[in-house]
Order: sequence, then structure tokens, then C-alpha cells
Amino acid sequence: MATPHVRHQLHLYRTKVSRYGLLLLAAATLPLAAQAQKKSRSSASRGRNGQVKSVTTENLPGYDSRPLHLGLYIAPNFSRYNIEQSPAYFSQGVSANSMISPGLSVGFLGDFRITDYLTFNFAPGVSFMTRRVEFKELGYSPQESEDPEPGKIVNQEIASTQVDLPLLFKLKSERRRNTRLYIVGGVKPNFNIGNRRKDPEVNLLQAANSDVAIEYGVGLDLFYPFFKFSPELRFSHGLKNLYTPANDVYSRSLQSMKTNTVTLYLNIWSGR
Repeated sequence: MATPHVRHQLHLYRTKVSRYGLLLLAAATLPLAAQAQKKSRSSASRGRNGQVKSVTTENLPGYDSRPLHLGLYIAPNFSRYNIEQSPAYFSQGVSANSMISPGLSVGFLGDFRITDYLTFNFAPGVSFMTRRVEFKELGYSPQESEDPEPGKIVNQEIASTQVDLPLLFKLKSERRRNTRLYIVGGVKPNFNIGNRRKDPEVNLLQAANSDVAIEYGVGLDLFYPFFKFSPELRFSHGLKNLYTPANDVYSRSLQSMKTNTVTLYLNIWSGR
């Protein structure tokens, strides 16, 4: 297997550091929030002389006791393949590095109450993904004072439209006024329904049409008078090897491709 460039290693470790930091923050905050003092529907903030400075009203009272909540989401993401090169990549004369590429997901939300602190979340949606793998000739090292020589670097892209069917569980903290922290985890099957690009020069590399990913993340419920807004950061790791054998030099140099995605979900829930 080829050793990734230093900049790709930094991208990988930066993702791990942020992931573990967020999960540690969530684990530390949940027990603290659960022990927080319960507030009335209206809480007053007072100054030193006892005068009322401001009044905080609890929005959407009784919202979490409802059996079902509906909403929608829009979710920008950054995705890449975790790749492994085949033992024969030396004979192919190229080395491969997976590049991070942006994408976008949209869909609907359904949240089913199990207990006061646990819900089941189903969020079918559509994702527009582009994942890119950069191939370079072995021994290629451009000079700083010169432009890369043509033909030395080739990009292969897999751009697809996929249907996502995530099945997730949410573990929530105690609600404190108009905020509530939660962690989420589960699986996300997805199915490719079409390739968005047909350029044969950059689409020689192919991937399987279905995948199953492990997902986990952390989010925050913000209650407003007429709706709930929930920003959520979620990490996804594909379990299937999506590599599809082919006769081109780029496909023959690989033996494994698994997905790795970081997504910022902007969830909007109906207040009714």
C-alpha cells in the first residue's frame, strides 16, 4: 500500500482530533446537564438589588413529550475515499491519493419518541456526492519554480446521486430552558441512483452502487417559539469495499475504496 502524502496524513489526523474532542465534550456535558436544576417555564434574571433584568420564556413547552416530530434538513458535507493500493501498483507506474471533496444532502426528518431521553430517528434524503482520487506517476516531484508537467497528474472522479436511509438513535440530555444537547448514532444504508458525469477521461474509476455506513455525532436542540433548530455534526464511515475491478491502469492500481464523510446537518423541526 502506498504511503499517503504528508498533507493527506494531516487531513486524516485533524479529522480524528476533532471527532474525539467533540465526543469527549458530549460525554462530559451530558451528565452535567442531567443534574442541572429544573427551571420553570419562565425564569427571571435579577440584578444585585433584586430588580428583574430579563425574563427567559420556555419555548414550545411539552414539545418533547409528543410521540412524533417531523422536519427537514439541508447538510453540506466533505467526503473522501479511504483507499488501499494493490500490490501491483508498482507495475502500473502510478501512486494514488484520495482528495477531500464537498457535497450536499437534503431530506426529511422523522423522530419517534421512545423515552424522555431516547428517540429513534429516520431521515430519508438525497445526497449529491463527488469523490476524487489523484493519480501521479511514480517518482513524480514537481519543482517549485516550474508548473507540473502535463500528463503527470490525472484526477479520477466518481460523482453520483444517492438515496440515504439512515436509522439512528438519539440520546438526549435534560432540557435546560431552550437548549438540549444530544448524541446520535446508528447505521446509514445508501443506494446510488445515477452518475452525474459521463466524461470517460475522468470517470474510468468506478464504485459499487450501494453501501452501509456507521454514523455517529453530536448535536444541539435550540427551541424557538414556532420551530426547533438542531445543528448537528456527524461522522460517517463506510463498511463495504466499493472497489469495482476494471482494465484501466487506475482501477488496477487499487484494491479497496471505503467512504469517509463529515457532515454538518442543519435540521429544522416543525413546532406543531
